Amino acid sequence: MRKLLAASLILTAVTMTGCSSKAGPFVTNISSDGRGGLTVEKCMVRLDRTINTVESSDCTNTSIALSSAVR
Repeated sequence: MRKLLAASLILTAVTMTGCSSKAGPFVTNISSDGRGGLTVEKCMVRLDRTINTVESSDCTNTSIALSSAVR
């Protein structure tokens, strides 16, 4: 009986840990920084299959300075 219970607990733990996955990074927002440049936000997307949700995680912001081309 104890072996069955232990095997059941191990199987449940393995199943629960494999129920979410990540993808990305994806660009989620591009905005002006107010100084003539851009701010780009990139996030990973996490899918949690146990509760059927998709959420953003591990977001980073990058500033890009734009300059006019001289001809």
